[in-house]
Amino acid sequence: MIKDVQIKKLKTIPDERGFLMEMLRCDDSIFEKFGQVYITGCKKGAAKAWHYHKEQDDHFICVSGKTLVVLCDLRKDSSTYKEVNEFVLEAPPAPGGRPHCEENEPTACIGGQILLKIPAWVAHGFAALDCDEARIINVPTKPYRYDNPDELRFPWDSEEIPYKWPDFITYGG
Repeated sequence: MIKDVQIKKLKTIPDERGFLMEMLRCDDSIFEKFGQVYITGCKKGAAKAWHYHKEQDDHFICVSGKTLVVLCDLRKDSSTYKEVNEFVLEAPPAPGGRPHCEENEPTACIGGQILLKIPAWVAHGFAALDCDEARIINVPTKPYRYDNPDELRFPWDSEEIPYKWPDFITYGG
């Protein structure tokens, strides 16, 4: 696994009314600091990729559908430089609901209901694996600066990242 990437397994606590799932607590070892919280979605067939940050870490949690998250270490001094990792993040299933479909799921992935901590200088992208759209909540360690964004980008199909998206991904940005 890429150096400094961290995973927190999330536990769903169901009852007759529904469920509760804690995502991130200030006393978690994975927690560093709070910047903001936002939700982002990706339509089936698209990749939201590639981008990375120089200063902030991200914390991804899937809250709707199932998503493939791909990481690539861009830190030249890292022991995992240019290493690529795949994770499948799943939203918690509705109590009594059917599990998420397995169609198009990559086979060499780790994940499930997890929080994925992505360090600065690790490029990331994601794609929906089921339904029409997957949604991720992100808790970055810094707020977005509209006047000076900490966001650098590569095209979704860039040769700078040694990764080929699955064939069902046909466009991105």
